[in-house]
Amino acid sequence: MAEIDRTGGTGRRALLVAPALLVTAGLFGGGLILTVLQSVGVDPVLGGQEVNFAAYRTLAADPAVRASLLLTLGVATLSTGLSAALGTALALLLRRAGRARLRFLAGLTLPVPHVLAATLVLLTLSQSGLLSRVTAALGLTRGPQDFPALLFDPLGVGVVLELVWKETPFVALLVLSALTRLDGRLHDVARSLGAGRAARFRQVTWPAIRPALLTACVLVFAFALGTVEVPLLLGATSPTTLSVLAYQAFTDTDLGRRPLAMALSTVLAALGALLLWAYVRTGPSR
Repeated sequence: MAEIDRTGGTGRRALLVAPALLVTAGLFGGGLILTVLQSVGVDPVLGGQEVNFAAYRTLAADPAVRASLLLTLGVATLSTGLSAALGTALALLLRRAGRARLRFLAGLTLPVPHVLAATLVLLTLSQSGLLSRVTAALGLTRGPQDFPALLFDPLGVGVVLELVWKETPFVALLVLSALTRLDGRLHDVARSLGAGRAARFRQVTWPAIRPALLTACVLVFAFALGTVEVPLLLGATSPTTLSVLAYQAFTDTDLGRRPLAMALSTVLAALGALLLWAYVRTGPSR
């Protein structure tokens, strides 16, 4: 009887969320299908009906696209790694008693949109920004020309800095939620058995936070992979990320470049799908 009740409850919950799932799947799936079709030349608006892979051949032959792919993966990987390390350290710090104010300050960046965060970074770290003026006033630099060019550089340093600043509290929040469920007596037992701090982290803390940290890393990497506003505001014009290339091709007045934009978007979607597949294969359930 209890099994029937559980089955019925699961069915009712599925029915409750079904409308939202159908709308989400319809919008996302429909958009993805249209993107793939337009990337291979099937576009009712432009009159294309014959399937071809000219856009993909153009992308494969373009050195700028290859440089953009390397930059995109590099920025996403570095941003995710730094955010994971700093976020984990911040979560361990916030777990201690008496850190309520620090928790409040750490959470201030969470509701800030990335476009606003990128603007703040631009006003602060540019060669004519606030930090440059402060260093000049203190005599550390002679002027804007002596301040290091952290933004608009070909390595995407400014993009990485913004993503790390914005995503570190997000990672910390997910890791902290896992830490709050960890029984503190496990640390006491490990300590009584002679385990040092590093051993306790490796044998007690790490297994508890690994699922949450892995989930956070996947989300941060996926966002860094597809974000447009951050590299558009803080990145170099060349090379730039795949998302910016897709945006530029999509907004070009030449509609003949539309398949290129859709092909770039399809590549980004494929990278995201590959990331999701890797997460499912090696995720918390494994």
